[in-house]
Amino acid sequence: MLIDSHVNLHHHSFTEDRDAVIARARNEGVARMITICDKIENFDQVIAIAEAHADIYASVGAHPHYAEAHLDLRVERLIALGRHRKVVGIGETGLDQHYRHSPLDAQVQVFRVHAEAARQLDKPLIIHARQADEMMAELLEEEARKGSHRILMHCYTSGIGLARKALELGAYISFSGILTFKNADDVRAVAMETPLDRIILETDCPYLAPVPLRGQRCEPKHVAAVYAFFSKLRGLEEEEGSALLADNFFRLFPTVERPC
Repeated sequence: MLIDSHVNLHHHSFTEDRDAVIARARNEGVARMITICDKIENFDQVIAIAEAHADIYASVGAHPHYAEAHLDLRVERLIALGRHRKVVGIGETGLDQHYRHSPLDAQVQVFRVHAEAARQLDKPLIIHARQADEMMAELLEEEARKGSHRILMHCYTSGIGLARKALELGAYISFSGILTFKNADDVRAVAMETPLDRIILETDCPYLAPVPLRGQRCEPKHVAAVYAFFSKLRGLEEEEGSALLADNFFRLFPTVERPC
């Protein structure tokens, strides 16, 4: 069983062949997908995809790139959307100081709204963190003092220090096709240190196609290459690796129906 925990199926690059993309993923053995909401205004499109397919679930949230446009987002609004039966996570949210499309204070404000909604709904908080390790670690600690909630560090590319802090707080860490990139030794080092029972995998498609597919549009079916690479990296048989990672996924996302 393969699972892609982070896809962006509402992306415009899938407009013409979305159904074929989903079919190819199923043919590759991908049994479950979570399609991610990047803007609240896109939620209707995101949830429509999840509603149309029994094996696809959704999140609700606003990417940190768009935080400045979501300063009026309230916890109550996120909770209302997050109660939908196919919504299994809150986000993605977080901090991005690489592109800085939104001011840092806006990113922090909107992150806190997501964190509170995730806590009240008891659904995983899907976190994007790029070049903001120290502040993200501080925010995670501050939020943990308000009450526990489940955390997923999505498409992890940050340092080992933030990974250790997140793991200390009970987080799971998700790795993408970046694991396969030639210059991603630091990411592979984190993947080697992270306990096997705290790891899940993703594509973040249509971005980050794994080697040897770099330069192509990434699809959910390409998560098979990420699984194969990860299993080899950690010295696991592929079936052993996929079974272990499936257990992790369903533990983190218990409202996703597990295939019989």
